[in-house]
Amino acid sequence: MSKQYYHADTYSTRNSVAYLVKRAHGLSLDSIEPGLAEHGLTFTQYAVLMALRDDLALNPKDICIKLRHDSGALTRVLDQLEARGLVERHRSAEDRRAIELHLTAQGHAALKTVVPLVVKRINSAIKDFSPAETDELLRLLNKLILGLHAEIADQSGASA
Repeated sequence: MSKQYYHADTYSTRNSVAYLVKRAHGLSLDSIEPGLAEHGLTFTQYAVLMALRDDLALNPKDICIKLRHDSGALTRVLDQLEARGLVERHRSAEDRRAIELHLTAQGHAALKTVVPLVVKRINSAIKDFSPAETDELLRLLNKLILGLHAEIADQSGASA
């Protein structure tokens, strides 16, 4: 085991990676949501549309996992997006029990409208970062995610 950075007797929330990532996420939402609301979207709706656009998720189960969203709440979000003509549900050709989600032309158009707003807010938030610092932040966040995946896998293996 490598040297531990945190120690129980000196651990502080203010310097916790988990807290700081969560805080950054919350402030990102506070920055981005007003622009989305002007276009009739919530952040969750936007996140679902982006997950579909970027092939991060193809069905409701994957979206729940990737976005850490409750399946009942996600059903309501999908109902709203479908009613607005932004998303379509289709039965899987391979497994009729499975539902696949697809962006419609209107869904793609909605994203073309709001993505520039989101990009503007994110760029504003990182304006004091050099390109190299932004690349390093992305690299480190991806490394953190891989470490968390490995930790979860280790826990699952230990409990099996």
